[in-house]
Amino acid sequence: MTFELHVDVERWRGHLKSAAERLPGLVPVIKGNGYGLGRDRLAAESAALGADTVAVGVYAEVPEALEAFDGDVMVLGPWRPFLDGAAVEQALADPRVVHTVGRVADVAALAERAPGARVVVEGETSMARHGFDRHELAAAVAALGGLEVVGFAAHLPMTGSNLAEAESWAAALEASQLETTTFYVSHLSPGELGQLRERRPGLTVRPRVGTSVWLGDLGALDVRAKVLDVHRISRGERVGYRQRAVTRDGYLLVISGGTSHGVGLEAPRSSAGVVQRGKTLAKGSLEAAGLMLSPFTVDGRQRWFAEPPHMHASQVLLPASATAPAVGDDVRCAVRFTTATFDRIVLD
Repeated sequence: MTFELHVDVERWRGHLKSAAERLPGLVPVIKGNGYGLGRDRLAAESAALGADTVAVGVYAEVPEALEAFDGDVMVLGPWRPFLDGAAVEQALADPRVVHTVGRVADVAALAERAPGARVVVEGETSMARHGFDRHELAAAVAALGGLEVVGFAAHLPMTGSNLAEAESWAAALEASQLETTTFYVSHLSPGELGQLRERRPGLTVRPRVGTSVWLGDLGALDVRAKVLDVHRISRGERVGYRQRAVTRDGYLLVISGGTSHGVGLEAPRSSAGVVQRGKTLAKGSLEAAGLMLSPFTVDGRQRWFAEPPHMHASQVLLPASATAPAVGDDVRCAVRFTTATFDRIVLD
């Protein structure tokens, strides 16, 4: 096991408990790679926090969630008539699963296919992703048939304050004929959630949160990569798959952690603002020249890749002026947890 995530479990669980206290009614979101920590682990932690419901991203994640968690499992992705497969059939047959609907045609089709299924009706927010226009809610109610509505949901953007939009949807819910007073909402701060509850006391507001709960204290998470080999290199020497010539004397480090672990992979980032766009432009220029800064920190500094990371390991350059690690030493690695996979997760 050479690419590991070490979790300061006491500190991490302290953060989880604090987050749950600040977010009453929390519905933990458990999707994708489990934020690098694993979905089963997060399901167990959700139960320990006292959650009665967890949210998954897609139907393929439902069977595992039903196995790992005893409460309700909400599917964030909308149900569509074309969805099929064993996971979908299991979800439709299990009363613990809560489906999301966002089109009148889907409501009618689900009511016919799985009478009595439990659903959350989603509004189309400024995200412009899924959901009903507020003027469609009456038609949605008319199409419900035997479906059980357990709540209304608004998935909001991540930028700025979303309180005004959340309150607008809360008003739409209260004015609708939907037989629910539960409002599931995302991307509101604890302060905004408190204000929304004060302004709409007739509603039960439940935040659906993933990142800020599981990754809200990155200081509790420590990614360590093992140094697998250390080679002295001279200027002009060619190394790696692509036989690029190195530009200075130093060391070539072979470090555990490659594309299979998510090293070198990035989720797209928005370039809002002049400074961020400048950084993106500079980074693109460096990459066009074949220079890429690695996520590995060696001898106190982030070091450059010798070439793009391999599947399980990376080759990293270290100048001769630096102190080289020994084979078997650990070095730190910065990862994007939503795209990272580890050989082992150690609870310290």
